[in-house]
This record gives sequence, C-alpha cells and structure tokens, in this order.
Amino acid sequence: MPMHIPDPLNWIPAPPAAQCQETPSFLKRAGTDKLREVFLKYASLQRDGEHYMTSEDFVRRFLGLFSEAAFNDDSVRLLAGIADTSKDGLISFSEFQAFEGLLCTPDALYRTAFQLFDRQGNGNVSYADFAEVVQKTELHSKIPFSLDGPFIKRYFGDKKQRLINYAEFTQLLHDFHEEHAMEAFRSKDPAGTGFISPLDFQDIIVKVKRHLLTPDVKDNLVAVTEGHKVSFPYFIAFTSLLNNMELIKQVYLQATQGNRSEPVTKDQLLYAAQTMSQITPLEIDILFQLTGTVQQTGRIDYSDLSNIAPEHYTKHITHRLAEIKAVESPADRSAFIQVLESSYRFTLGSFAGAVGATVVYPIDLVKTRMQNQRAGSYIGEVAYRNSWDCFKKVIRHEGALGLYRGLLPQLMGVAPEKAIKLTVNDLVRDKLTDNRGNIPLWSEILAGGCAGASQVVFTNPLEIVKIRLQVAGEIASGNKIRAWSVVRELGLFGLYKGARACLLRDVPFSAIYFPTYAHTKAMMADKNGYNHPLTLLAAGAIAGVPAASLVTPADVIKTRLQVVARSGQTTYTGVWDATKKIMAEEGPRAFWKGTAARVFRSSPQFGVTLVTYELMQRLFYVDFGGTQPRGSELLKPATSLESAATQDHIGGYKAAVPLLAGVESKFGLYLPRFGRGAAAATPGTTTAS
Repeated sequence: MPMHIPDPLNWIPAPPAAQCQETPSFLKRAGTDKLREVFLKYASLQRDGEHYMTSEDFVRRFLGLFSEAAFNDDSVRLLAGIADTSKDGLISFSEFQAFEGLLCTPDALYRTAFQLFDRQGNGNVSYADFAEVVQKTELHSKIPFSLDGPFIKRYFGDKKQRLINYAEFTQLLHDFHEEHAMEAFRSKDPAGTGFISPLDFQDIIVKVKRHLLTPDVKDNLVAVTEGHKVSFPYFIAFTSLLNNMELIKQVYLQATQGNRSEPVTKDQLLYAAQTMSQITPLEIDILFQLTGTVQQTGRIDYSDLSNIAPEHYTKHITHRLAEIKAVESPADRSAFIQVLESSYRFTLGSFAGAVGATVVYPIDLVKTRMQNQRAGSYIGEVAYRNSWDCFKKVIRHEGALGLYRGLLPQLMGVAPEKAIKLTVNDLVRDKLTDNRGNIPLWSEILAGGCAGASQVVFTNPLEIVKIRLQVAGEIASGNKIRAWSVVRELGLFGLYKGARACLLRDVPFSAIYFPTYAHTKAMMADKNGYNHPLTLLAAGAIAGVPAASLVTPADVIKTRLQVVARSGQTTYTGVWDATKKIMAEEGPRAFWKGTAARVFRSSPQFGVTLVTYELMQRLFYVDFGGTQPRGSELLKPATSLESAATQDHIGGYKAAVPLLAGVESKFGLYLPRFGRGAAAATPGTTTAS
C-alpha cells in the first residue's frame, strides 16, 4: 500500500517564535513591532490604508540584491515571489512576517527554493511552474534541459499534470542537477561511445556544476584528465566527488582521529572510506589527482580538502562592530601593513589581558601569600593552613577589597604583558606556518617560548611590585605601602630582581600553553572547524592546567627572590641559592606550594584572556592579508549575490541573503543579474518615486 503524504499546507506549518533558537541554523524570531517598523521603512506603496512592498522594495532596497542599474527585473520578481505568497506582485506585512518565520526553520533552504517554484502559491509545484523557473536560469540558457524527457515524466506524469508537494519537491531538486549533468554528457557524445573530450568535460562541469567549483578545481579541470578522453564512469565519479566533499572531510577526520593537520596517504583514506558506501575507490583516485595537480604531493590534509570543497551556503551569524579590509590580497602585505597588524593585535591583547587579570586577581593574591609563607625559618605560627583559610582570613581582616590589593599596578602592567605575549606568539606562528596553513609542533613550542621570553620585560617589574603589595597586608602596621614607593625603593635594576627565575617560569609556561591551547581548540571545534566562544573558554582553561602546574617550582623561587625578607627569614642571592636553601630547609614539597591556587588562577585567567582576544578579533575584524585565528572563520556563501545584511535584517532575515545565495550555490539555480531593468517592470512592481 503506497504511503500517503499529507498536503504540505497542513503538515509543514511555520514554527512559532518559541521554537527558534539563536544558533547558526536556527534564528530567534523578531518581535512583531520591530518587524513592522522595518517593513514600513521599505514599503513604498499604500492601498486602502495598507502598506505594501513592491518586488524592488523587497529585493533591491531591503535585501540589497541586484543593485545594478541594468538589473534583470524577471529575476527580481522571481525572488520577490518567494515572499509574495498571494502572487499579486505585492508583499503585505503579513507575508513579510510569514517569510521571516520561514527563515527560522531548520529546512529553510529547501522551503525557500520550494516557494520560488510555487508560482501559484497553492502549496504545490506544477510542471508549468517548474519549467517557468528552470527556463529562466543561466544554466538552462547555456545547456538546455529536456523538459519533455523521461526524467520530467517520472515526476510529473506522462501528461505532466501531476502536482509535486514539498517533500517530493526536495527530492526532485536534489535529482535534477544530476540528471542535467548526464544529459549534458549525452549531448557531447552523440555517437554513444561513452567518452567525451577533456574540453567538453571542462565545458560541462563549468556550466552544470558551477556552484560546486572552487578556483583550484576550476583551473585544473583539463589538467586532471591528463589529456585523455573522459569516460562516463569517470565523469559520474567526478561529479559525485564534488557533491560528497563534506562526507570526504568526515572520512579524513576519521582517518586522522580529528587531527586537521595530519597528512594522509591514498591507502589510509581508502581504508577509512570502507565504511562509507557512497565513496568509491575511483572517487578517491580523482581526489588525489585533483590535489596532486595543485600541491603535487602524495599526501593530503584538511586544508587540501577545504581548497577543493565548495563553500557551504550557510554562515555563522556573527555581529561585527567593524569590518575593515586593509589589503586587497596577501600579495599586498607590506612591512607597514605587518606593523599595523601587530599593533592591532597588541591593542586587542591589552584589553583581553586586563579582563582576564581582573577576573582572577583574588585567586592570584591567595596564591602569592601561600607561596611566601615559610616553615622552619621564621619564629611563630604559620598564618594560613591552606588556600581556603587564606581567602577567609583576608576577607575577615582586610575586607573584600583586600582581595584586590595591588590590582591597579597589575592592570597597568598586565595589559602590555599579555599583549606582547599574544602578539609575539601570533607573529612567530605566522612566520613558521607554511603556505597550506600548517605548523609543526616544534614551531608551536618555539613560538610559545619566544612569547614567554618577550613578556619578561613587562612581567618582572609588574610581578615584584604586585607581590610586595600583596604580602604587605600580612603585616599589622599603620603604614600603607603604595606602588610608587615600592618602585622608588627598588630602582630600575631592582625591578628586574628575580628576572632569571621569571624567565625560567614564563618561557616553559608559554611553550606548553600555546601549543596545548591550539590543539585543544582544534579538538573542540565543530565539523566545519568553527569554535563557539564556550569552546574557546574551555580550551584556554584546559591548556592552563598543565602549563601552570608544571612551572610552579620556578614560580615559588621567583616569589622568594622578589619578596623582602623580614627579620628571621632566610635570604636568597639567586636562583640556585634559593633552590638549595628551600630544599634544605623545607623539603621538595615547598616547591609546589600554591600549585592549586596557581592553577585555579592561571587556568581561568588565560581562558578568559584568550576567549576575549579571539572574540575581539571577530567583532573588530580587520583583514591584513595574513592569517586569522583558526576556528573564527565565518562560512560565507560562494555566490554572485552580494552579502548585504544590514541592521534592518532582524530575526530570520539575518539569514535571508545567505539562504538566497544557497539556492544558487547548492542547487545551481543562478538567475541572470542583468536585463531590461526597471523600465520593463510591470505595474504591480513599480518602485516608489
């Protein structure tokens, strides 16, 4: 018994606002009042007291598409018809709001395409509807598709009177381009030999599969054939490979256990692809032929797949407060541009460092006091039993503000300290990254070590002043110590007391931290390599655990060297002297004092600092032609439609332009951009004066 598929008008309702979530795929519905305000801003026509948008109001003025003077008015009317469900050439507020709701649905791309073909607005697609839209596409004008052939009759019946509902339409649209490609092959092979020339192969792929081509693939279509005729199986495998590139990426990640930089051989990929029946050995052969013409190596990594994979139509909806393109291409990067890039990173790093330091400063104060607490060299009881006891006693005796004693000099110093660390790490990583975007582990460690060494210029003076202010609260006296008095007492050279210990701590810390952060972040990225802010925070915090704990002995030695020894306490002349005396007087456990407090301070501090740093780069985006933080790239539509999102694109309309671009890039339904222009517009679509 055939399965009954209900009428789409009844079984595909637009979800209410409560069901839309603010994620890359689902958008929160806009409020009615705000949406009406936007609608009235662009509605140029008024009839019987009601306002309406014309086709040009909606497509050209509101969406910002087809902005050329000689725009194709047929294409504009077709796109406007997606929202114009009454098909009267005008868009009412209720239709405008209904389309905003449709854009919030999880299958918004297919819904949008369905409404493009539903020319009568009755919830079905007839043969006449389908033919009308297909005949207006650029593809049909270049390689006409037989609208009387067996493919069409299988869907619409021999007499072409069958109506296609939404669910059936999605399959029709999926199959249409594969059938179009095969029909194009047959047209180039009239003798039925099963072969076409390399130039015919290029012509078909460029015209029929244009939406799946990246520049690297397009430029090597003839080269990949090696001058031989192209067989039908090879042709089908090639088009299937282009369609399945997202699946190929998953096979690669399975083969490398999620490592996006590990090169794999053909045999390794074939072995991993055994579980995927959609991927054939011929497709793997073609994949390595394609990458071989570009990179000429026997291995591929994730960046190779990204270079030949078509960009996805969706994008992560990220609001940018600023977006500047400093250079047109990486080739335009001058020395001055690189200096500007470092200055930009330094500024963002300063702000991020200040935020991170403020959040965890109370933990840092407890850590310092625990590390300065000595046993065996000072007459009297130990002040604190543990970190929690120290925290409570600071609150009791010094008040809540006592937890922030010494914060001001910390903020004055932490900004350049964190900024120089982040900037130098990024700078050295950029220099050691190859042209495929990969960097070996030793280079990551070297970049981190250089970052740690560079920061000591700022860290040491900052630390010695901060530490002396933090331990000052332990002495019950009426004299309040100020930061400036500490600086005057120490002098320039005194500010660098304990610099060797500081280097001993900061170089290995950064050498451990930054590579760990980069790899942890990559592991926590989604399947497209994108990192949500929470994954950035988690990666930064996780990386801080081994880095902070393993360098605690150096931190203890640095603290002892920089604190003023009170009467009866042991004094130290240098790193080695401090190491020997601490070991002799207090034992090896003394080197790990404050480890918990240090981890609880450094781990969240760097988590907050790194997430702030990367989010600032997303919000205040400047393209200097160099590398951007991995995981921050927005997936943009590869299309001729401009990305024209404005502040008026609220709710579901945030995704309107990417989704309309997706109708082109996913289904190949490119509409002509240029044509007769507004002069030929029908009375129902005239623009406001």
